[in-house]
Amino acid sequence: MNKDNRTPTTAGTTGSSRREIDEFLARASTIAPAPAGGRGRLMFALDATMSRQPSWDKACAIQGEMFTEAGKVGGLDMQLVYFRGFGECRASKWISDGEKLGGLMSRIDCRGGRTQIGKVLVRALEETRKAPVQALVYIGDAMEENVDILCARAGELGLKRVPMFLFQERGDRAATSAFKEMARLTRGAHLSFDSSASAELARLLKAVAVYAAGGHKALADRSRGGDAGARLLLDKLS
Repeated sequence: MNKDNRTPTTAGTTGSSRREIDEFLARASTIAPAPAGGRGRLMFALDATMSRQPSWDKACAIQGEMFTEAGKVGGLDMQLVYFRGFGECRASKWISDGEKLGGLMSRIDCRGGRTQIGKVLVRALEETRKAPVQALVYIGDAMEENVDILCARAGELGLKRVPMFLFQERGDRAATSAFKEMARLTRGAHLSFDSSASAELARLLKAVAVYAAGGHKALADRSRGGDAGARLLLDKLS
């Protein structure tokens, strides 16, 4: 840990502070768990535009670890959404296998184009109308859209109790401002995202996934089994 108590970072990035990580865990407690006997649903959305190409391989490894950790949680279905190129925005089917989701992501390559976060939010709203979605995780580095329109859609997700957890790579100011506001509107969280913090981020995401799938009892069971991320989140819930 460096002198200002921030997560170690790579050049050109800024890590999340301990306070920000604590806030992430606290806000994760606002997720509405899946109903008894039902399955939780967690959406993963990726920016695959060309600006992410320089660090794409490292990012894929971190994101793959996130999917694998989330996939270890029983009773949870996940959907991968990504955008790139000229108007391309695709979504997978809902699947429960985190390694399969990571495999799908590993076949995505970056292509030049503008961000399409608005399409991701529309997709999340459409899926929520079909069945509750417990959380939306977004991973990206830029924002090139009308921020007021994005925030209006984020507000709709907030009303439907779908928190956004936004992991930001690099330190683009426009993206930081937009991501923080979308997190606020959905009662989610915004955290920096870099190659040095993969284990920490994976643990945080797993804790969110555990709660989305099984609520307080699932977290307590994981905590008793020695899961550090579950223990941290359980402390916040208590």
